[in-house]
Amino acid sequence: MALSQPMAPAVGWAPALWRACNALMAAFFALAALVQVVYMIPAVLTLLVGLNPLVTGNVIWKSVSAVHVIFCVVWAASLAYHLMLQAQWNVLHQEEGRNPVGGRIQLVVATVIALFPFTAWLYIYINKEMRSSWPTHCKTVI
Repeated sequence: MALSQPMAPAVGWAPALWRACNALMAAFFALAALVQVVYMIPAVLTLLVGLNPLVTGNVIWKSVSAVHVIFCVVWAASLAYHLMLQAQWNVLHQEEGRNPVGGRIQLVVATVIALFPFTAWLYIYINKEMRSSWPTHCKTVI
């Protein structure tokens, strides 16, 4: 979900870094939307926050975000139930979600979270041995 800016006064470079994090996450979700359309919602929400952080106060943005979070929580619970039911502990065959963060120290965490999907993708893309163990439905990724 969108990484929202903290309520404390921002230090010179912090707003730009928050916008960059949101732009990176919007790009990541847009790429993910090529595989699964449901990722288009967080892509648009994070892009809007990156363009205008005050959009998080808009009732429509809040509503769409809340409905999406509820959907994701229900979906994550069903995935966890399925994982426990099937007793499959190979996480490469399952999907997981993340929660948003905010604050000064959390800005570093948000930056790492925003960069992680790209660095993980690059590592996996370079590591052909790791790709060979992927399930069939994942072998067509970019």
